[in-house]
Amino acid sequence: MQAQTLAQEIINGRRLTRQDDLTFFLHCDLDELCQGADQIREAFIGDKVDLCSIINGRSGRCPEDCKYCAQSSHHHTNCEIYDFLPEEDILEACKMHEAEGVDRFSIVTAGRALTGSEFDQAIHAFETMHRECRIDLCASMGFLSAEQLHRLHEAGVTSYHHNIETSRRFFPHICTTHTYDMKIETLKKVKAEGMCACSGGIIGMGETWEDRLDMAISLAELGIDSIPLNALMPVPGTPLEGQPRLTEPDILRTVAFFRYINPEANIRLAAGRALLTNDGEIAFQSGASASITGNMLTTAACATIRSDRQMLTKLGRDVTPAYRKNP
Repeated sequence: MQAQTLAQEIINGRRLTRQDDLTFFLHCDLDELCQGADQIREAFIGDKVDLCSIINGRSGRCPEDCKYCAQSSHHHTNCEIYDFLPEEDILEACKMHEAEGVDRFSIVTAGRALTGSEFDQAIHAFETMHRECRIDLCASMGFLSAEQLHRLHEAGVTSYHHNIETSRRFFPHICTTHTYDMKIETLKKVKAEGMCACSGGIIGMGETWEDRLDMAISLAELGIDSIPLNALMPVPGTPLEGQPRLTEPDILRTVAFFRYINPEANIRLAAGRALLTNDGEIAFQSGASASITGNMLTTAACATIRSDRQMLTKLGRDVTPAYRKNP
C-alpha cells in the first residue's frame, strides 16, 4: 500500500487498530508518509495550531524513579527544588502567556500526586485565573482521584495532562514505582469527568519502533484528545544520560504515523524541538498540529512564543486563540 492511499482511506473514515500490520510505517518512503500525514492533519484539524504553555508549580523531590526525569529524588541532578509556588507568581505567568496569545496555560507539579493543602492552593489559583483570565486552563498533577479531577473541573480546568510515556511492554524498563495500568486508569477518570485528555510520551529512551507504534495505538484506544510527543533530551545525573539523541528523520517518522493512527487528535510537539529544523517547521508539515511553547519561568518565554507564532504564520497556520476570536 502507498502512504497517500492509506491517508485518503483514513480521511474517508478508516481507523487503524492492533489487528492491522503497522510495520508498513517503518519502511515506507518518509517524504510520502509525511505528505499523507499533513493531508490527514488538514482534513481533521485544519490550519489552527494549538499552543500551550506550562509553569512548574512544584519542583523536585519526586519519589518516583522515572529514569528520564531530572526531578526524581532517585537521581543526582541540578534540579531546582521548591514547594508549591505563590499564587501571585502563577497568576502573573498566566496573564503573560495570555497576552502573548497562547491557547492554554497549565500548572505542572512534581510528585506522585498533588494532595492536601498544596492541592487546595492549586484549586484556589485555578479559580483566580479562571475569574481574571480568558485563556484555557490545564493541569498536570499526577495520579488524582475522580473527586480531585472534578474539583479541578469546577475550578475552571478544562484539560488534564498525564503521559503514558511509552508502550506497556517497555514501561517497566523506565519506571518501577508505579504501573502503566495506574496511568490508564487515571486517563479513564479524566475522560469520565468530561475533560480534554492530554497524554503522550517520550521517544528515544531505548524503546523499539514497535513500542512507539504500540504507544500510538494505546492512545487511540483511549480516545486521547491531545498527544504531546517528546524526544528525549538526556539529563546528566539520570540513568538515561548516555542515550544517543534521535535524528530528525526518526522524529518525523514518529510524528507522521502518530497522525495516521490518531487522525483527530492534536499531535503536539514537546521536548526535543531543538533537534528539529527551525524548532519543528518540517514536523508541522508532517502531521503535527500543536506545540508546547515558552520557556516555563524564564523571561525568554515571550521571545520563544513570538518566534513560534511567526514561524507558524509563515506556514499559513492560524495561531489566534479562541478567546481572541470570541471576546
